Amino acid sequence: MGLIHIYCGDGKGKTTAAFGLALRAAGSGMKVHIVQLMKGNETSELNSLEKLDGITLSRCDKNYGFTFRMTEQERNEITLCHNRLLNEAYDLMQSGSIDMLIIDEFDPAYHHGLLEKKLAEKLVFEKPEKIELILTGRYPDEKFLECADYVSEIKSVKHPFLSGIKARKGIEF
Repeated sequence: MGLIHIYCGDGKGKTTAAFGLALRAAGSGMKVHIVQLMKGNETSELNSLEKLDGITLSRCDKNYGFTFRMTEQERNEITLCHNRLLNEAYDLMQSGSIDMLIIDEFDPAYHHGLLEKKLAEKLVFEKPEKIELILTGRYPDEKFLECADYVSEIKSVKHPFLSGIKARKGIEF
Protein backbone atom coordinates (compact mmCIF):
# COMPACT_ATOMS: atom_id res chain seq x y z
CA MET A 1 0.00 0.00 0.00
CA GLY A 2 1.39 3.39 -0.99
CA LEU A 3 1.11 6.40 1.28
CA ILE A 4 1.32 10.18 0.84
CA HIS A 5 4.26 12.17 2.23
CA ILE A 6 4.64 15.94 2.47
CA TYR A 7 7.95 17.66 3.15
CA CYS A 8 7.15 21.32 3.81
CA GLY A 9 8.30 24.39 5.70
CA ASP A 10 10.69 27.28 5.29
CA GLY A 11 13.87 25.31 5.99
CA LYS A 12 16.48 23.87 3.66
CA GLY A 13 16.24 20.16 2.91
CA LYS A 14 12.76 19.39 1.56
CA THR A 15 14.01 18.31 -1.87
CA THR A 16 17.00 16.60 -0.29
CA ALA A 17 14.70 14.55 1.96
CA ALA A 18 12.53 13.52 -0.99
CA PHE A 19 15.55 12.60 -3.11
CA GLY A 20 16.94 10.57 -0.21
CA LEU A 21 13.69 8.62 -0.17
CA ALA A 22 14.03 8.11 -3.95
CA LEU A 23 17.52 6.74 -3.40
CA ARG A 24 16.26 4.31 -0.75
CA ALA A 25 13.33 3.21 -2.93
CA ALA A 26 15.51 2.66 -6.02
CA GLY A 27 17.95 0.69 -3.89
CA SER A 28 15.14 -1.69 -2.99
CA GLY A 29 14.14 -2.17 -6.65
CA MET A 30 11.28 0.32 -6.81
CA LYS A 31 10.70 2.41 -9.94
CA VAL A 32 10.71 6.12 -9.06
CA HIS A 33 9.64 9.07 -11.17
CA ILE A 34 10.45 12.61 -10.06
CA VAL A 35 8.69 15.69 -11.42
CA GLN A 36 10.43 18.95 -10.61
CA LEU A 37 8.18 21.99 -10.75
CA MET A 38 9.41 25.59 -10.40
CA LYS A 39 13.03 24.58 -11.14
CA GLY A 40 14.86 24.61 -14.45
CA ASN A 41 18.42 25.46 -13.53
CA GLU A 42 21.24 22.92 -13.29
CA THR A 43 21.65 21.29 -9.89
CA SER A 44 24.23 18.79 -8.69
CA GLU A 45 21.69 16.21 -7.53
CA LEU A 46 20.51 15.82 -11.13
CA ASN A 47 23.98 14.59 -12.09
CA SER A 48 23.76 11.87 -9.45
CA LEU A 49 20.20 10.86 -10.26
CA GLU A 50 21.05 10.37 -13.94
CA LYS A 51 23.52 7.64 -12.93
CA LEU A 52 20.98 5.59 -10.98
CA ASP A 53 18.84 2.80 -12.38
CA GLY A 54 15.19 2.96 -11.43
CA ILE A 55 14.87 6.75 -11.21
CA THR A 56 13.54 9.01 -13.97
CA LEU A 57 13.04 12.75 -13.82
CA SER A 58 11.11 15.33 -15.81
CA ARG A 59 11.14 19.11 -15.49
CA CYS A 60 10.76 22.28 -17.52
CA ASP A 61 13.70 23.03 -19.78
CA LYS A 62 13.85 26.69 -18.76
CA ASN A 63 14.54 28.40 -15.45
CA TYR A 64 11.82 30.98 -14.82
CA GLY A 65 13.27 32.31 -11.56
CA PHE A 66 11.31 33.52 -8.56
CA THR A 67 7.53 33.84 -8.87
CA PHE A 68 7.54 37.50 -7.82
CA ARG A 69 9.80 38.35 -10.77
CA MET A 70 7.87 36.42 -13.45
CA THR A 71 6.12 38.28 -16.23
CA GLU A 72 2.59 37.27 -17.18
CA GLN A 73 4.00 35.48 -20.24
CA GLU A 74 6.48 33.54 -18.07
CA ARG A 75 3.68 32.60 -15.66
CA ASN A 76 1.65 31.28 -18.59
CA GLU A 77 4.64 29.35 -20.01
CA ILE A 78 5.57 27.70 -16.72
CA THR A 79 1.94 26.81 -16.05
CA LEU A 80 1.69 25.08 -19.43
CA CYS A 81 4.90 23.17 -18.69
CA HIS A 82 3.72 22.18 -15.20
CA ASN A 83 0.37 20.95 -16.55
CA ARG A 84 2.14 18.85 -19.18
CA LEU A 85 4.44 17.33 -16.53
CA LEU A 86 1.53 16.58 -14.20
CA ASN A 87 -0.50 14.95 -16.98
CA GLU A 88 2.49 12.75 -17.85
CA ALA A 89 2.94 11.85 -14.16
CA TYR A 90 -0.74 11.01 -13.80
CA ASP A 91 -0.52 8.69 -16.81
CA LEU A 92 2.60 7.02 -15.38
CA MET A 93 0.84 6.45 -12.05
CA GLN A 94 -2.25 5.03 -13.69
CA SER A 95 -0.18 2.74 -15.97
CA GLY A 96 1.40 0.98 -13.00
CA SER A 97 4.90 1.45 -14.44
CA ILE A 98 6.17 3.32 -11.34
CA ASP A 99 6.03 2.60 -7.63
CA MET A 100 6.86 6.07 -6.33
CA LEU A 101 6.10 9.56 -7.62
CA ILE A 102 7.86 12.60 -6.20
CA ILE A 103 6.54 16.02 -7.16
CA ASP A 104 9.16 18.50 -6.03
CA GLU A 105 7.87 22.05 -5.38
CA PHE A 106 4.28 20.89 -5.78
CA ASP A 107 3.07 23.02 -2.87
CA PRO A 108 4.32 26.44 -4.05
CA ALA A 109 3.28 25.76 -7.65
CA TYR A 110 -0.24 24.99 -6.37
CA HIS A 111 -0.23 27.94 -3.94
CA HIS A 112 0.87 30.45 -6.61
CA GLY A 113 -1.55 29.12 -9.25
CA LEU A 114 1.24 27.92 -11.56
CA LEU A 115 -0.62 24.73 -12.46
CA GLU A 116 -4.19 23.68 -13.08
CA LYS A 117 -5.50 23.11 -9.56
CA LYS A 118 -8.12 20.54 -10.58
CA LEU A 119 -5.39 18.52 -12.32
CA ALA A 120 -3.17 18.68 -9.23
CA GLU A 121 -6.05 17.58 -7.00
CA LYS A 122 -6.93 14.74 -9.38
CA LEU A 123 -3.33 13.54 -9.26
CA VAL A 124 -3.32 13.44 -5.45
CA PHE A 125 -6.87 12.24 -4.78
CA GLU A 126 -6.91 9.63 -7.56
CA LYS A 127 -3.55 8.16 -6.60
CA PRO A 128 -3.56 4.41 -7.19
CA GLU A 129 -3.38 2.50 -3.92
CA LYS A 130 0.08 1.03 -4.56
CA ILE A 131 1.79 4.36 -5.43
CA GLU A 132 3.93 6.12 -2.85
CA LEU A 133 3.41 9.87 -3.45
CA ILE A 134 5.76 12.54 -2.14
CA LEU A 135 5.01 16.28 -2.37
CA THR A 136 7.49 18.99 -1.39
CA GLY A 137 7.63 22.73 -0.92
CA ARG A 138 6.44 25.68 1.09
CA TYR A 139 2.76 26.55 1.54
CA PRO A 140 1.05 23.12 1.50
CA ASP A 141 -2.70 23.44 1.10
CA GLU A 142 -4.78 22.20 4.03
CA LYS A 143 -6.61 19.64 1.82
CA PHE A 144 -3.30 17.94 1.05
CA LEU A 145 -2.12 18.05 4.66
CA GLU A 146 -5.36 16.35 5.72
CA CYS A 147 -4.99 13.45 3.28
CA ALA A 148 -1.25 12.94 3.87
CA ASP A 149 0.02 10.04 5.93
CA TYR A 150 3.39 11.67 6.67
CA VAL A 151 3.90 15.41 7.12
CA SER A 152 7.40 16.60 7.94
CA GLU A 153 7.91 20.31 8.49
CA ILE A 154 11.44 21.52 7.98
CA LYS A 155 11.93 24.73 9.91
CA SER A 156 14.67 27.25 9.25
CA VAL A 157 16.40 28.20 12.48
CA LYS A 158 19.52 29.65 10.89
CA HIS A 159 20.73 29.89 7.29
CA PRO A 160 24.07 31.21 5.95
CA PHE A 161 22.28 33.23 3.24
CA LEU A 162 21.16 35.62 5.99
CA SER A 163 24.85 36.25 6.74
CA GLY A 164 25.59 37.03 3.10
CA ILE A 165 26.92 33.60 2.12
CA LYS A 166 25.72 32.72 -1.37
CA ALA A 167 24.41 29.30 -2.42
CA ARG A 168 27.25 26.79 -2.80
CA LYS A 169 27.52 24.10 -5.46
CA GLY A 170 27.10 20.64 -3.97
CA ILE A 171 25.36 22.01 -0.87
CA GLU A 172 22.47 24.24 -1.95
CA PHE A 173 22.46 23.31 -5.64
